[in-house]
This record gives sequence, structure tokens and C-alpha cells, in this order.
Amino acid sequence: MTILAALNRHYDRLADQGLAPPFGYITGKIGFCLILAVDGTLERAQDLRITEGRKRIDRPVAVPKEIGTRTSGISPGFLWDNSKYVLGLVLDKDGQTILHFPAHQAAFRDRHERTLVNSDDAGLAALRVFLRNWSPDCFAGSGLPLDVLNTNIVFALNSVYREQHRFIHECTSARALWAHELAARARKPQMCLVTGEMASPTLKHPEIKGVWDAQSSGALLVSFNRDAFTSYGKDQGANAPVSEAAAFGYGTALNELLRAGSRNRIQVGDTSVAFWADASGVGADAARRAEEAAADLLIPRFEDEEDDDVGPTDAEEAVEVRDRLEDVSHGRPRARLAADVDPNTRFYLLGLAPNAARLSVRFWHDTTFGPFVEALSAHWHDLRIDPPAWKGPPKLQALLYPTAVQGKADNIPPLLGGELMRAVLNPNQDYPRTLLSAVLQRIRAGDQNNMPRVFAARAAICKAWLARHHRLAHPDRRQEDFLVSLDRAEKDPAYRLGRLFAVLESIQLRALVTVNAGIRDRYFGAASATPAAVFPLLLRGSNHHLSVLRKKPATRGLAGWFESQIGEIVNELAPDLPRHLGLESQGRFVVGYYHQRSDRAKPATEEATELAADQEP
Repeated sequence: MTILAALNRHYDRLADQGLAPPFGYITGKIGFCLILAVDGTLERAQDLRITEGRKRIDRPVAVPKEIGTRTSGISPGFLWDNSKYVLGLVLDKDGQTILHFPAHQAAFRDRHERTLVNSDDAGLAALRVFLRNWSPDCFAGSGLPLDVLNTNIVFALNSVYREQHRFIHECTSARALWAHELAARARKPQMCLVTGEMASPTLKHPEIKGVWDAQSSGALLVSFNRDAFTSYGKDQGANAPVSEAAAFGYGTALNELLRAGSRNRIQVGDTSVAFWADASGVGADAARRAEEAAADLLIPRFEDEEDDDVGPTDAEEAVEVRDRLEDVSHGRPRARLAADVDPNTRFYLLGLAPNAARLSVRFWHDTTFGPFVEALSAHWHDLRIDPPAWKGPPKLQALLYPTAVQGKADNIPPLLGGELMRAVLNPNQDYPRTLLSAVLQRIRAGDQNNMPRVFAARAAICKAWLARHHRLAHPDRRQEDFLVSLDRAEKDPAYRLGRLFAVLESIQLRALVTVNAGIRDRYFGAASATPAAVFPLLLRGSNHHLSVLRKKPATRGLAGWFESQIGEIVNELAPDLPRHLGLESQGRFVVGYYHQRSDRAKPATEEATELAADQEP
């Protein structure tokens, strides 16, 4: 299914549940409602604002949507607008002086005089009388609070609002008038490419808001703003006709998915990812459960957000997620992961990134919920490394920070977020080679403050890339524990050279205790790329450090243990060390170094103590 068709179907579900406005309406932010008597006199202003924390914010209300955007000139709304049009008044920026705009109020009044002249609805008639009698000078004696200025305003008939809390624009007569006005603007019907129905095509597609780093006013997913994009002399959207209703539907659905606070979006590098389930065939409730289950898996781990102080600990949550994903990977998708989620529920993920005034589609993934969860399980399994680099399953954004200079989001390589997300969603696809390249580049640059944590993340990424690549290259081999922890039997030269480098570094640190710039700071990049040119120098230096350890009774046994480690590693290496290591081999070097460096503490302490005891006089 195409992107626009899937979004339009999602809109139908939202509209059926009352979570999205009907066609021709938008969700406006309304501050006040003017309550009118039947004779059109103003009775009071009802404050509609709601309290959110310490702030008072406008209430979202479905109101008629004007065609196009208000950029210049005077263009009044229908049955609602801001105080400049409704009352002809606004407060200045300092909030001290009331500014009068009689021309705007007159335009608002004249529009409703023309539109409502033949209506016999009591609410519409009362509104017409009110607007006819109102002028900006009436504000002083109206009893309206200053807060009503600079807000959006709707209207209600006192008797109807008291019993039903319904606004004038929501009554049947008002809806019929608005539908008639929309129909009057309709263009010659064409076949909609989204729905297949004959309908009035839209010339300009809706602005999409909520995409990170895109224009705050919104960017276009579909547009024809250059002559090169048009054909046969057709204007804008007529080149690929999409009905106004379908354009409104997909735009409303996507804006709802990407809005602030939505649990149907995550951020991955420069890519804003929206995800949703299709209710067709499973029902709205099943689709909602699938989205909630997906949010539980995606948002806490993959989005860059602070850990909550309330709730389960990182370790408890990691165990829970591990159990859920392992259930799925072993063919038990309903065991722990939302037992009432149908694994056959259709599921969509859309990745968008800014491109000037337009949006680029980084990826479009159409799947079912079962394979989606299995893909997450495979991704998490590929990242396993001992000791763990993260307390729990890592956030996807956390895999991108190690590729960035100084670990800043603004320095994440462009396009990498979308490429990584595609690989996560498709376990039969290699992780992007640019991911491994960027991590190795940061390691060679020495950009790893707080070394244990940062290097662990980079080692885990290298391991994941190698594990995925190896599994796809050798699908017939059992690889559950490929490079998860130290493998002393692994004969790969690059892996063993990484282990050897870690041992040589430990010898230097134990011998000299305080080192301003150790061999890792000076030689790690060169050793991982051109080992034949570096390791002879490092081995000669280690002989001096070992002699220092032998001279001290407390470290004599430790020197013997280090020599045994060097012997074990070097015995499986060819006499001629590799002159150059490729990208994949450099990744193995990093993993071998991390495994040996992390594993050395316990055996070094225990075995060195025993050796030292044997050598005491």
C-alpha cells in the first residue's frame, strides 16, 4: 500500500473514533467562547483554556478550515477566528495597550451577513445579530476580560451550551452551510490517485508539521512548485490528482502522528519516524493495542530521553524486554508481548527528514506486527556483547551518538539515521557500512571522553555490524554467540591483534602506574590499520615494562601471567603480521581489544596471585 493511501486509511480510523476532525475542519486552539442569548446579546465569555502544569493553554476544538493559508490582506474565518477579526481588538506585545482593527471586524461581520442571511437556525441568527451590533468600541462596557484578546474565539447559544456544551459551528445547520461552501469551491472532478474515486482535486497539498529541523510552519510531502515538475500545462496538484478529502485525510493523520507528545513517533538522527497500525481486518481496538505495544518497545529504548526515576529499574526493564523479545524470536509472539496483539496486524513505519520547504522520505516500511517484533529481537541480539555497553536494550539514537564528533546530535552523519533504521527493520540486510566506518573514525580520532562507556558502545556497534554481516554471509552456521564475549579459540588475525594490543596496554599501565599518554592514545589507530608497522615497536617496549614488573616482588607473578597471555595470542599468529587491515578487520580488532581489556581484570588478579605465591622464596 502506498504511503498516502495508508495514511488516509489511518485518518478514517481516527475520525471514526473522534480523534481527528472531519473533512473541512481543523483542530484549532480556542481560548474563549462567547455565550449569546437568543436575541443576540452577549451574556458572558466562557474561558475554555485548560491547565497543564502551571500554564493555561488553549483547548483543542474542531473548527471549519479555511482553504489555503492567511499570509496577507484580510481573510476572515467562518464561525470562529481570533480576536482581531471577531472583536476587532488585540493587545500589543507588552500587553498594555488595546489596538483597534475595525476593518478586520467589519470583514468578519460582512462575511457572516452574506452567508447566514437565509438561515433560520436560532444560534446562527443570534450570531448574525451580535456581529451586526458589535463594534470595537463596545468592549469597554461588555464586561469581557482582557484575557479574551489575542485568543481564538468561538460562539455558543446559551440554552444549547448549558444543556449540551455544543458550539454554534457544531450545529447541523452550520455544518450544512460549511459543506455547501466547500462544495461551491470544488473543481472539475478527476480520478483520485489515492482512493480511485472521482472527486475535486487539491491544488496544494497540506503542510506537515512536527518533523525535526523542518520549517516550523510546516513542510510539504507532495508539491509541484517548479515548472520541471509539471506536464501538459497542468497547475500544481493537477499533475497527479489527489482529492481534497484524501489530501486532508493524509495530512491530518500524519500531523497527528508527528505532534509533540505523540507515542507514535521517534527521532533517529535527522529522521523523524512515525509508526501506526492498520485497523482493516483487525478492528480499531486491535490496531490501538498494536501501536501501544510498539510504543512500549520503541520509545523507552530507542528515543533519546531521560530515564524516569519512577517505575522499574534499568535492570528489571532490560530483563522484561529481553524475555519479551526472546519469546517472539522462539515463535511465541503472544507469550509476554501483549497477549491480545494479533501478530498479523498490518504495521507501517515512515521516516521523514527535512529538505528545505519539502520533506524527504528516508524509508517506508510496510510489514506485520509479528515480523516487526522479530526484527527488533534480531537487532537487539546482534548488539549483545559482554560486558554490556548499555544497562538495557539501547535506544536507536544511542547508536548514532558514538558516530558523532563530541557525541553531539548535530554532528551525526546525515542520512545515517534512515539507513540504520532500515537495517533494524530488515534483519536480512547488513547494517550500513557508513555506521562501522564512522565509529572506527571516531576511535582513531581518540574522541572518547569517559572512555569505558563510550568505547563500550563503539565496540558493541562494531560487534553488531560483524555479527549481522557474518550471519548473512554464512546462514548455515550456528552463530548465537558470535563474538559476544572473549573467544580465546578465535584465530582471526585482526581479533587476536586487538587482544594483543589490550595486553600490551595493560603491561604498560601496571609497570608505569601513571601514564600521560599511553600506547592506546598514541598507537591505537595505527595498530588497527597497519599492524605490521606498529606491533614490533610495541612488543619491544613491552619487554622493558615486563622487566620493571619482574623487579618488584609484588608484581613478579603478574609479569609471568602477562607473558603467558602474550604467548597464547602470538602462537596463533602468522610470522608476518598483516601490512594493512580493511574496514571489517579493523572492527574485529576493536572487538578483540574490548573483550581482552574487559576480561583481563578477574583472571589477572587470581592467576597472578597464584603465580606470585609459587615464586616467593
